[in-house]
Amino acid sequence: MSRTVSNTALQAMLAQETDEIFLTCLTIDHDDLASPILLVNDSTEIVRTAGTFLPFPFTITLPSDSEDTIPTVNLIIDNIDQSIVEVIRSIDTSPNVTMEIILASTPNVIEAGPYTFRWKTSTYDAFSVTSSLGYDDILDEPFPSLTFGPSNFPGMFQL
Repeated sequence: MSRTVSNTALQAMLAQETDEIFLTCLTIDHDDLASPILLVNDSTEIVRTAGTFLPFPFTITLPSDSEDTIPTVNLIIDNIDQSIVEVIRSIDTSPNVTMEIILASTPNVIEAGPYTFRWKTSTYDAFSVTSSLGYDDILDEPFPSLTFGPSNFPGMFQL
């Protein structure tokens, strides 16, 4: 799969040594939230046109390229102040999570992404929040979505 990246990112990837830093930005968004949660896997804040991304340690495990399964991303966020747990407890449906890869030197240039996932499952303890991110499972949707029955199409069953 080909991907277009900036010349700065390409030079950083091909260089034996580089000062460039690749960062992962996460946007956790839900209708019940007053504003999206913006996180960056770094030790300092990153100011972008999308907002100020707060430093938060997290780990992302990307899915394998298997044709037989729907890809699932594993996300582990350090539970340093329990704000993520409070968000999980406060909403009833799954939030959307958008992942973008940027360079620290050019934070408004997206090198990879944006990749938007649905927050599927989560577990948490005193140390971390572990979640499974994925897409809506279209393979489990009924096809056709409607059946021709008296409750859906009463006009067909009138004499």
